Amino acid sequence: MNSIDLPKLRNAEYLQYMKDFAGIINLNNPAALQIDAKLSAFNAKTVELENLFKKALANDRTKVILALDERRDDAINGIFFFLQGYAYHFEEDKKRNAQLLLANMNIYGSGIARQNYQSETATLNNMIRDWEEKTDLKDAVTSFALNAWVDELSDANTQFNTEYLSRTQEYGDANPDTIKSKREETNDAYYALRDRIDALHTLVETPPSPYATVINQLNALTEQYNVLLVKRNDGLPPEEPENPA
Repeated sequence: MNSIDLPKLRNAEYLQYMKDFAGIINLNNPAALQIDAKLSAFNAKTVELENLFKKALANDRTKVILALDERRDDAINGIFFFLQGYAYHFEEDKKRNAQLLLANMNIYGSGIARQNYQSETATLNNMIRDWEEKTDLKDAVTSFALNAWVDELSDANTQFNTEYLSRTQEYGDANPDTIKSKREETNDAYYALRDRIDALHTLVETPPSPYATVINQLNALTEQYNVLLVKRNDGLPPEEPENPA
């Protein structure tokens, strides 16, 4: 069966993948395939994870974090598109300064606003430090009067990190059963179910295997999520909106 790098899936993506995985199996008579016990154990862990995830999204601090993340995304995207326009300016100085700042942004990868929470925070901190401390970049920012934009980006990013760390501390104080540890438990149940299907398929001596259909369907599902991960790594926009988590 096709593999997938589960840690790279964001929480919402991970949960949906697990639910889709179980949904496909349910359509293929799991009792007849002798995998209903493993499926039940897997479903139980998925439900526990979903309940924990819903609890996290309902947290008031989470709503603040989502708003701050959108605010910093708007700032970095606004700066990027502003500079992208000036990169084609007929005045050489404006063109050069825009290309200089864009080149610095490219050091930190394309699609900064699509990075996960922790990566985006670190990326923005490093980029802002460059723009404030490196003379050529600082001068380029000043030439476009972009200081207000940079201040907005810095403020939103700082507030985001403060709220994010506070929420993490709250989770740790209130409940040791974190989403991370629950994902690890769900991983174990997922692999146990997947490996049983593979093992039973391998043991079939006379084709066609009754497991071939469900394996092909599950592989098609996994491939869709692998494509999502490849697009993210390549900086391409996903086909559907993603839920940050």
